[in-house]
Amino acid sequence: MSNSRVAFGTIIILIGLALLFNNLGLIDIDLSLLWPLFLIIPGLALEIGYFTGGKDAGTLVPAGMLITYGLVFFANIIWGWHNMAYLWPFFPLGVAIGLLQLYLFARRDAALLIPIAILGGFSAIGFMRVYTRIGIEIVFPVALIILGVLLLFNRKK
Repeated sequence: MSNSRVAFGTIIILIGLALLFNNLGLIDIDLSLLWPLFLIIPGLALEIGYFTGGKDAGTLVPAGMLITYGLVFFANIIWGWHNMAYLWPFFPLGVAIGLLQLYLFARRDAALLIPIAILGGFSAIGFMRVYTRIGIEIVFPVALIILGVLLLFNRKK
C-alpha cells in the first residue's frame, strides 16, 4: 500500500471520528469555522500523492490552488470577511502557485512561465493597489519605461 493511500485513509478516518464525536455530543466542533479544511485537505492529499506516490504532475496545479484558497478563507473566518477586499489578489496567485509547482517539480516547460508571470504580475499589481494605492496606471507606464531602457542598452555580443 502506498504512503499516499495510508495518509489519505488516516485523514479520512480522523475526519469521520471527529464528525461522529461531534454528532454524538462528545466534542463540540463548529463546522462553520472549519469548512476551509474541505479545500486544504484535498489539496494536501494531492501534494502528498505527487511527492510520495508518483501521481500525475498535473495534480500540483489544483493542489496549489486548493491550499491557497483554503488559507485565504481561513484568514477571512479569523479576521473577518471584510478583509476579502484586501485578499482578492490571492485568487489569481493561487493559479500561479499551482503552475509554478508544476514548473519547478515536474515539467520545466518554459511555456509555463508565461501564465505564471501574467498571473503573478496581476496579483502583484493587485497587492500594490490594495496596500499602497499604486495601481496599473503607475505600474504599466513604469514597466514600459524599464522595458525600453533594457532594449536600448542590452546589446547582444
